[in-house]
Amino acid sequence: MDILLDPNIAYLLLAGGLICLVLSLLSPGTGVLELVALFALVLAGVGIYNLPFNLWALVILLVGAGLFILSLRRPKQWYLLLAASLALVIGSAFVFRGETWWRPAVNPLLAAIVAVLSACFFWIATRKTLEARLARPSHDLGSLVGTVGEARSRIHEEGSVQVAGELWSAHSDQPIPDGARVRVIGRDGFILKVEAVEPSQP
Repeated sequence: MDILLDPNIAYLLLAGGLICLVLSLLSPGTGVLELVALFALVLAGVGIYNLPFNLWALVILLVGAGLFILSLRRPKQWYLLLAASLALVIGSAFVFRGETWWRPAVNPLLAAIVAVLSACFFWIATRKTLEARLARPSHDLGSLVGTVGEARSRIHEEGSVQVAGELWSAHSDQPIPDGARVRVIGRDGFILKVEAVEPSQP
């Protein structure tokens, strides 16, 4: 168990556990990431409990995390990501207390590599996840309202229409003959409400 008391090993376990934890939050349900995160954080906890740490370095790490979150909201302000990375590197190197206050217990090169790679990875992964969640669904039925198509059967209470290259169930308040041009004016679930388009209308 002495290996867990090595500041570099404890730092790697802590960083790896936190990375897996965040990934499990971004893509929940796998179960594997949650277990790996739990295992790594428990092992890191052994080192954290037994190793002296610098409270001020922990504060710098929290500031770095805050700057990173802010940089996600303001992606054009690149200096926020740079400041976050710098804070994460300094906080990571000094999170455990060395022989003297100015000597980091964690190898600075190791801290820099892990912190910068983690920041870049989370920047890309988090932004892609947010973009995917905010993206408009490709099959958004609301986008069909106003679209012109063609009746594929006689439509009154029910029927079918060809709209946007797909065949849809449809209904209309007025009878519409097969082959007539129709415009989508609403929807009821997956059923489109349509009206006939006069020849003179676009």
